Amino acid sequence: MLDSLPDGPQLLALELQSRRNGSGLSRQALQGVWILQRTWPRGRSQPADLASTLLRALGASLALSAPEAAVPSAASAGEEAAPLEIINSVRLGPLELRFCGEARLQGRRPLLLFRFLRLQLRLGARPLIDRPLPAAAPFSSLPVAGLPFFALIAADPEGMWLAARGRGGGLALWQRA
Repeated sequence: MLDSLPDGPQLLALELQSRRNGSGLSRQALQGVWILQRTWPRGRSQPADLASTLLRALGASLALSAPEAAVPSAASAGEEAAPLEIINSVRLGPLELRFCGEARLQGRRPLLLFRFLRLQLRLGARPLIDRPLPAAAPFSSLPVAGLPFFALIAADPEGMWLAARGRGGGLALWQRA
């Protein structure tokens, strides 16, 4: 399964292309559940095998979806302004730790800006802990400089994998669930 995914040098070449021309990734293309497959530390073309294996074993995933509430129309607010719901999670057997929040696309590359609003610990479908996290101003008014983000690099044409670089400089590769 991992053999069909791009390697570090291929992703670095895609990243250079994305920096010049943008990735062309849209809000619609990002929606779904993405399972983390590999990570690369900042400045390295070799994956962090131990960390990647551990994160795969923990079922690390990123879920992006349109909120169920009313969404601004594309004509009025533009696709970038329309919010996404984001869930970042890891799982150990039936126990799941989730960070839930909101995200939005910004810029030509684009950046997937996000913030987490809730911490949840679940046993199967049953919530054990569901706590709000501190939130400042409305998300749309927050400056980009203070938000975590993924700089979206590329996705394969069939939408089966997604690559991005995080604010800390690490590179991540997910596969669609």
